[in-house]
Amino acid sequence: MATGMQEKQYTPSLLSFFIYNPSFGPREGEEEKKILFYHPCDVEKNEKIRNVGLCEAIVQFTRTFCPTKPAKSLHTQKNRQFFFEPEDNFWIVMVVRNPMIEKPNKDGKPPTIEYQEEEILDTVYGAVLRQCYSIVMLSQRGCIELGLHLESSCDLLDVFGGISFFPLDKMTYLKIQSFVNRVEESLSLVKYTAFLYNDQLIWSGLEQDDMRILYKYLTTSLFPRHSEPELAGRDSPLRPEVAGNLLHYGRFLTGPANLKDPEAKFRFPKIFVNKEDSYEELHLIVYKAMSAAACFMISASVELTREFCEQLDSLVGPQLTLLASDICEQFNINRRISGPDKEPQFKFIYFNHMNLAEKSTIHMRKTASVSLTSVHPDLMKILGDINCDFARVDEDEEIIVKAMTDYWVVGKKSDQRELYVILNQKNANLIEVNEEVKRLCATQFNNIFFLD
Repeated sequence: MATGMQEKQYTPSLLSFFIYNPSFGPREGEEEKKILFYHPCDVEKNEKIRNVGLCEAIVQFTRTFCPTKPAKSLHTQKNRQFFFEPEDNFWIVMVVRNPMIEKPNKDGKPPTIEYQEEEILDTVYGAVLRQCYSIVMLSQRGCIELGLHLESSCDLLDVFGGISFFPLDKMTYLKIQSFVNRVEESLSLVKYTAFLYNDQLIWSGLEQDDMRILYKYLTTSLFPRHSEPELAGRDSPLRPEVAGNLLHYGRFLTGPANLKDPEAKFRFPKIFVNKEDSYEELHLIVYKAMSAAACFMISASVELTREFCEQLDSLVGPQLTLLASDICEQFNINRRISGPDKEPQFKFIYFNHMNLAEKSTIHMRKTASVSLTSVHPDLMKILGDINCDFARVDEDEEIIVKAMTDYWVVGKKSDQRELYVILNQKNANLIEVNEEVKRLCATQFNNIFFLD
């Protein structure tokens, strides 16, 4: 990203991501057997072996100081390395290039590179590494896909790994609940259902931890690969009706790309969800109409046929298209009632550890490869630093910071909830900032109790 005519600023970038097990190649000449996955895949074999060997040495060296807690990260001038051992001898490693500033020199000399070594937060990228493991446990494809998309988009939301819930009125929510009940009754093979709109969760029949991982996979990997513009409300000319039957816009995001194709494959990705002391293997069917997506999970022991997929398409497609239009229409009505959007003097991130609900007015867009935030990266780093302070203690607390850019940054931790606020009030004092945060809590979180 260019910051002027004279210098360029580069954000963090993923250099390598690999998984290895040192016990798989213990003898000399068998080192390559240790490597289970390596990105980028076009790296020369000896370099892969050398990089994995270096990580092994670092881990072993740090064990001499604390045998039960091996290294989690290694800081160097140019890079930051992150290590995670989710199971005995299985190591996931991520290497990220530090952000840097390129300053040109006079007389045609090569530019000077200044690495910003302290701009990357261990808590953020460590959380991303743990999420990679969770997704690979959910789906054998997930970790690789997530690993390939790690770039400069990691921030405080990755630490939380929460779920964004779509706000709905009661009547529309009941329509969705009725839709789920009808589908599960008509298609008895369906064991669990999840319903999302505009990448936000509305309904889920999964356990909370399983839905958290599935939500991450859907919103950062699957949905971005199949993005499409939302259609307007019920009166849209793009929603014609033919002979009394709605010409729906439903389609499979997993499984067959085209039901009419005689060569279509009816294979769906499999996921593993927790079931008491074991795992349950399921087919994952993701079906989308406009911005509404329904996820149907069916036992992997069942063979899914063309007839079943045609039945699901004819049943779900029209209903999901109608629901998507209804939700969009209701959303637009609510926006008109609330009046035109005004640029607020504050932006915030909220997270509830109990139900994993997250809400951000800082992020304009958040996917695996793109993170568009409406505040400066320095302010995002302050939010991460406050979160690190919160993690060190169990008690509720509040932290207020005056940034160099004259912004105020406030963090509140209360009863398993965290709220981070950025205020654009240059001449405010501590008392005024505190009053402004109280007003925010009253208007945005009027049914949530924050300790003063």
